[in-house]
Amino acid sequence: MTTEAPKAVVLVSGGLDSATTLAIAADAGFELYALSFDYGQRHRHELKAAEKVCQAFDVKKFVTFPLDLRVFGGSALTADIDVPKDRSEHDLETGIPITYVPARNTVFLSLALAWAETLNAYDLFIGVNAVDYSGYPDCRPEFISAFQTVASLATKTGVEHSGHWKIHTPLISLKKADIIKTGMELGVDYGLTHSCYDPLSDGTPCGHCDSCQLRAKGFQEAGFADPALKTD
Repeated sequence: MTTEAPKAVVLVSGGLDSATTLAIAADAGFELYALSFDYGQRHRHELKAAEKVCQAFDVKKFVTFPLDLRVFGGSALTADIDVPKDRSEHDLETGIPITYVPARNTVFLSLALAWAETLNAYDLFIGVNAVDYSGYPDCRPEFISAFQTVASLATKTGVEHSGHWKIHTPLISLKKADIIKTGMELGVDYGLTHSCYDPLSDGTPCGHCDSCQLRAKGFQEAGFADPALKTD
């Protein structure tokens, strides 16, 4: 008698963190449902990357949710505000940058939770990281713990105890280099991923924004060349 694989909803942005998270969920034996957001971000090239990553991992269903956060603005990713470039390591580790999108992970997890409940999928995966990151408050363990409590209080599933919600954050305590090493072991093709906040019109990464800097540092420390970078 075969047992059906448990279902999981995985947030997939198209970046290396979410690709690694998807690989971890696949390796754990979950049936994968992937969710991306077209939220008006200036780096929409990541959506193409998300689709390619999901195809590589044979995702059961991939949904891109339209959600125009440009209506609110307030971030260099969703408003006419310059993306910071070439910030020092000290600056990267200090304060909350203008690339922070107000309450983004709260919004994203809430929608993922709604879809998961319709699927009877009680496991949600998100690639937040509290080590090599740019100071976002919604990437911290305290936030994830609080949201899991909200999930148990705000859903029919939680109130009727028909399922136990679990927010998986397998990368939360890893350095970027360790994330990359983990992904390589699990067969992630990082050439499919996109991390840049301010790419050129053809999707070429700028190489200078916070995300590009953190990615480059991660590959250097992991001892691998970044396959997403074009070489002549």
